[in-house]
Amino acid sequence: MTKLKVAVIGAGSISDAHLTSYMEHPEVELYGIVDMNEERARAAVQKYGAQVAFTDYREMLADPQVEAVSICTWNNTHGALSIAALEAGKHVLCEKPLCTTVEEALRVEEAARRSGKLLMVGFVRRFGTNAQVLRRFLDAGEVGEIYYAKASYLRRLGNPGGWFADKERAGGGPLFDIGIHVIDLCWYLMGRPKVKSVSGNTYKKLGNRSNIKNLSFYKAADYDASQNTVEDMANALIRFENGASLMVDVSFTLHAKMKNEFAVKIFGDRGGAEIEADFCIVSEKHDTIINVTPQIDHPSFEFMDGFRNEIDHFVQACLGRQELISPVQDGVELTKILCAVYESSEKGIEIQFG
Repeated sequence: MTKLKVAVIGAGSISDAHLTSYMEHPEVELYGIVDMNEERARAAVQKYGAQVAFTDYREMLADPQVEAVSICTWNNTHGALSIAALEAGKHVLCEKPLCTTVEEALRVEEAARRSGKLLMVGFVRRFGTNAQVLRRFLDAGEVGEIYYAKASYLRRLGNPGGWFADKERAGGGPLFDIGIHVIDLCWYLMGRPKVKSVSGNTYKKLGNRSNIKNLSFYKAADYDASQNTVEDMANALIRFENGASLMVDVSFTLHAKMKNEFAVKIFGDRGGAEIEADFCIVSEKHDTIINVTPQIDHPSFEFMDGFRNEIDHFVQACLGRQELISPVQDGVELTKILCAVYESSEKGIEIQFG
């Protein structure tokens, strides 16, 4: 059996999910791992059973044995690396967000079109078992026409610091890091309608609250409490061309009672659904409102299950067996939405799309 030869660019924290999933996949040969830190690249090669450690991504892209790559680097490098990989004739799975600017996202889209290679955006929440099950209910018309959705991903204390807190490298704070997950999940479940307008607000009132004691949270490897140039929280009202709307609020830090508040809800004219934190489908039968609880192994998003499903889908698409669920065009549309939230907040106006 011919195996897909894959390389991973970036050996930081998120790469573990990609590398583990590739390592376990029966139709993948994990060929190379790229990282500027040679020691980290070699350690990852040893851990995941890859063949070659690279410190220069251009050397890896020049290797004709590599057929596909995962990009697991800082957000502000996604665009350039994606274009380079596509132009080198590789299929690409790029971690979200696709880019930090709309202009660069459009250049990536053009590079994908020109090269004829696949560019898949890592919207991993689409690949959770709960999302896949709900998608089938929606496709069958169980909730009717979806006209409203609401998403929250609020952390009381959870600014990872490091590059996550550096606007230049990350593109933004909670909106780009965790907000994109819930915005994309709602948008995907709503049928991916074209965005019409965005009205947003961002706030930087609390900083990273590094003074707080007795509460632990995840910290990036390069955490530095003195550096933080991203927002604390953001909210937005997103309108779509089909008349539907989405409300979202996200935070790294907020004076909230709960450690984390995670909710994704959609509403249609025949029913509704809540997919996080609990999975429930709301309907109406015999003049009575009923709550239906699907019986599945993972009613809430399960991290590694989602990544295994995502990687398998990418592999199948590269082998010509499936069409991409999260193509480059979706990455462009999400980049438009995210950037519009910042622009709306900065200018104090609603951003309109033609």
